Amino acid sequence: MRCLALAFALLSSPLQAHELWIEPIAYEVAAQDMAVANLVNGENFEGNNIAYFPNQFRRFVAVNGGQFANIQGRIGDRPAMKLEPLGSGLHVIAYQSNTSLIEYNEWEKFQKFVDHKDLGDAAASHAERGLPDSGFSEAYSRYSKSLISVDGGEGNDRKLGFTTEIVALDNPYTSPDLTEMRLQLYYGADVRADEQIEIFEKAKDGAVNITLVRTDENGIATIPVQPGHSYMADAVVLREPSEQLAADTGAVWETLWANLTWAVPE
Repeated sequence: MRCLALAFALLSSPLQAHELWIEPIAYEVAAQDMAVANLVNGENFEGNNIAYFPNQFRRFVAVNGGQFANIQGRIGDRPAMKLEPLGSGLHVIAYQSNTSLIEYNEWEKFQKFVDHKDLGDAAASHAERGLPDSGFSEAYSRYSKSLISVDGGEGNDRKLGFTTEIVALDNPYTSPDLTEMRLQLYYGADVRADEQIEIFEKAKDGAVNITLVRTDENGIATIPVQPGHSYMADAVVLREPSEQLAADTGAVWETLWANLTWAVPE
């Protein structure tokens, strides 16, 4: 019920249908320093920093090899993450939100979102299910990750058990002269073949370039990268909600957002 109450509380948020990502203040830190990161909700790799509120997430953790720690904070903290590193190595920060709702008062807004994220022929399914073209709701949840290097960042990203997830197959902090980054997209235990991933590339001056890539038959997409830039990858699953979720929320659609951020050292 706490999750449901929160979902209804967020209905008026203007940024709810945009990306949610983890953006470190520094992607590379020393083991004796704090790793600090913002939770950001927005679009085009720009947005509003979200405060630390435990009732807004199900999971907020740091993983370094076999080490694991919950991200702790005080209610209202900004930045939302202040972590004492778990020793040297590649730290994977992972955030799973609670489920929230957005209501659509016109079909065109939903169709624009579906087209943007390349989510298939939702219109046909919507009509077949006898759903209204206005006044319908979508439930959504976020599965966001970030890669932070501590003292060189040795190690690898891996699946953390999210319902949908982007896994980096390359470590940008330990790969000299890296020009491409391979990402693998999952839905449950299965790879997502021939699916769109939206890539946001931010230069040192803050300029953002957006491109679209598709995964191959193994769910892998290859991203061109360059030194001194930070990156965000985002992919969305659209599905019918479970009977329980539909009964609890009234939602007729559900979206699951996978997100990953990283940087390439200079």
